[in-house]
Amino acid sequence: MKMDKKDQKILELLVGNGRMSYVDIGKELGLSRVAVRERVNQLIEEGIIEGFSAVINSEKVGKQVSAFFEVDCEPSSLVEVAQNLADNPSVASCYQMTGPSTLHMHVLVEDFKRLESFINEELYSLEGITRVESHILLRRFKNRKGMKL
Repeated sequence: MKMDKKDQKILELLVGNGRMSYVDIGKELGLSRVAVRERVNQLIEEGIIEGFSAVINSEKVGKQVSAFFEVDCEPSSLVEVAQNLADNPSVASCYQMTGPSTLHMHVLVEDFKRLESFINEELYSLEGITRVESHILLRRFKNRKGMKL
């Protein structure tokens, strides 16, 4: 699908406020509500918009500690380790990165005691991990809620 400037503006508006109505988007772009709905549906059908979700403040729901991990794995174990980590409720995101079979993982937990438990009992117990490096978030300067076009 070739996107025009109106499609790009629709995406920018939805990234800024995923609950923005089609009427309000239409007013901003000089389009009818129906035209906006058709464009959004096309963006969804093409896979450009993958879904809509709420952005939750993790601290306000009791997840006070945010930690990032680089997890090196034996190549033959990478997918299994990644699937186990992805299924863990403390893991917010998990990605395969370039490097020697490396996973990048973001973990959100209630406190440092829970983080220690996660590391010792849930992470280190997985077979196939060769190295773990962790970084604890001190302060957030920017949090991506969508991509800038």
